[in-house]
Amino acid sequence: MSGRRGGRPVLEVGAHVRFRDRTWQVVALAGQQIHLAGETGEDETVVAGHLFADPSFTIVGAEMPQAVTQWGLFETAPKEAQQKALAWQRHIREVESGLPPDGPGAGGTPRPQYDPDQFTLAQREQAKAAELTAIGFGPVSRTTVQRMRLAYRKQGLWGLVDHRTTRRPSPTGRTDERVIAAIEEALRRQRGRSKGTITGLKPLVTQILTDRHGRGTVPTPAQATFYRLVHQLADPAEHPHRPARTLPSTARGRSFTPTVALRPGEQVQVDTTRLDVLAVFDNGTTGRPELTIAVDVATRAILAAVLRPAGTKAVDAALLLAEMAVPHPARPTWPDALRLAHTQLPQLKRLMNLDERLEGAAARPVVVPETIVVDRGKVYLSTAFTAACETLGISVQPTPPHAPAAKGIVERTFGTINALLCQHLPGYTGSDVTRRGPAAETEACFSVTQLQDLLDEWLIHYHHRPHEGLRHPTLPKKALTPNQMWAALVAVAGYVSLPLNGNDYLELLPVRWQAITERGIRIDHRTYDHDLLAPYRGQPSCITARGGKWEVHTNPHDARQVWVRLPDGPLTEIPWIHRDHIHQPFNTATWQHIKTITTRHGDRDTHEADLADALDQLMRRAHTGTATADEQRLITRTAPLKTPPTAADTRTPPAPHPQADGWDADSLDDLDDLPDDQEQADEEPGDDNAHAPYTGLGLYDPAQEALNW
Repeated sequence: MSGRRGGRPVLEVGAHVRFRDRTWQVVALAGQQIHLAGETGEDETVVAGHLFADPSFTIVGAEMPQAVTQWGLFETAPKEAQQKALAWQRHIREVESGLPPDGPGAGGTPRPQYDPDQFTLAQREQAKAAELTAIGFGPVSRTTVQRMRLAYRKQGLWGLVDHRTTRRPSPTGRTDERVIAAIEEALRRQRGRSKGTITGLKPLVTQILTDRHGRGTVPTPAQATFYRLVHQLADPAEHPHRPARTLPSTARGRSFTPTVALRPGEQVQVDTTRLDVLAVFDNGTTGRPELTIAVDVATRAILAAVLRPAGTKAVDAALLLAEMAVPHPARPTWPDALRLAHTQLPQLKRLMNLDERLEGAAARPVVVPETIVVDRGKVYLSTAFTAACETLGISVQPTPPHAPAAKGIVERTFGTINALLCQHLPGYTGSDVTRRGPAAETEACFSVTQLQDLLDEWLIHYHHRPHEGLRHPTLPKKALTPNQMWAALVAVAGYVSLPLNGNDYLELLPVRWQAITERGIRIDHRTYDHDLLAPYRGQPSCITARGGKWEVHTNPHDARQVWVRLPDGPLTEIPWIHRDHIHQPFNTATWQHIKTITTRHGDRDTHEADLADALDQLMRRAHTGTATADEQRLITRTAPLKTPPTAADTRTPPAPHPQADGWDADSLDDLDDLPDDQEQADEEPGDDNAHAPYTGLGLYDPAQEALNW
């Protein structure tokens, strides 16, 4: 069997699935493991993330996950159309589940006419049609309710919008098509010739109409209409009497908190606070970065943890949702003790025999939450965050005013992070000013990116550490780890929510509206171009509400590429034209610094090349240790880690790998794009693992710690 829980499909015991182009039946769920039985009697055990990531994976006979709503398009609809679509959404949810997201039936007993146990779906649709007609929606039939429900399943909120309000008007209006064809023929004949005026083009159009249809058969349009038609039909580079140029590059919830959560993902608490560690920001200054975490109430698992220099934005909170719902591979620089092969998951040896690729995976929970509890900060009540939650079918519950205890679990988790990790790091500030050392600022040596890397690594340790607040009913005196509690509750719940994929992650990225010019897409002195843009250069999009601009998704923390929605539907990656020269992600703050120190010479193409060269030289100087003190502070995240060994450790640390030294884990992923001969040249003879050996941070030996798990 399979069903839907919290708006997302679930995988339950007894369901039939397609995996590796074969049909299997789910016979058991144990933590992150799914036990499958084949049609011919064989059985396999796979990790949930590996199963969901398989291209052939589907649930037989079940409704697949609803596509992420195209919020960039939804925002182009008029406000009245958006509000009506949201109203339809609430009614459709009541028809399907019996429980509206708000109103008298919220969180309690369904209204009698919508009880799924008493009425069929067709009867509930008929009842909703009568209700909508009575409250003034107009004459609504059961067929209309069914059509809107199916449209919502297929397209989300965008399917509920009245598309008559978003329909693009014809650029040529009601003009005779014979006139349109004559103007296009005249423009074709003028192509490649010296350009004249629009007035000079009109006699040629008249002559073409006469030759094709006879004199006076098709009247020539008025002068103003003729000018408008030529403006619409002519290519910008070949427009009569216009120099060739590019187009301008001008884009409440209920205050209720359950006291008990019995399922993984049933309730997740999210909050932001400043970390008690000083970091070196990209501008060379030091300060306490902001940490945003999401904690699962039932298992105390930290589903996501994101560090930002300062001023966490709504887009960062929205990306936190994708961080929770997308599987994470183990980083290349992590020690083997943190990989799946060295955890205490049951039947691990059998799993490794099934697929050797699992050896590099990180055993980290992945879930699409049912409910998220947040405070009343503007970040979490913003349109970007609530829209992302709406897309994933997540209920947002703000806490009551002046009630910090309503999300006490996430508040206590901040204390755990400070006690178990932060106090061991250089630059630790203490919990208040009375506990701060006199030289905390001088001790700060990690950038925000390096602290994020340490935090991601520490989270794997955290999930294997016994938590005093987690107890199993049959073993009340033994504290369980978050991973053990996760495994126990998944077995009790009997289902696993399907995670998001990469395309869903791209849909959650920030949206801006840009023109596609003859040179490509220009954003902040950067040009993004690809051959795929050739048919759309200088052409308006079908979104008239945005002036014909195109929907572009950007990553604020990696500006090396953007994603544009072309007419065929999905987002298409468009690289920066200088991406091959910049092998490490950079954010907008670093780019702004490069712009301030680079003097403009020549045209904008030359200036952009100079900016890319300056950024490349800055990263190279920091990598080789020849940068100035100010430059080193700016680009600290690319500098080699200078962590002294512990006093008891007198071993000589191994020489760092030349490629890994000075680059963070994200840049090491670019090694996959190098030619085979270059990768072999970077590896030392006889070394099976080309990444930098783990030398420890002076805190613990992870290999020894793994033996105590």
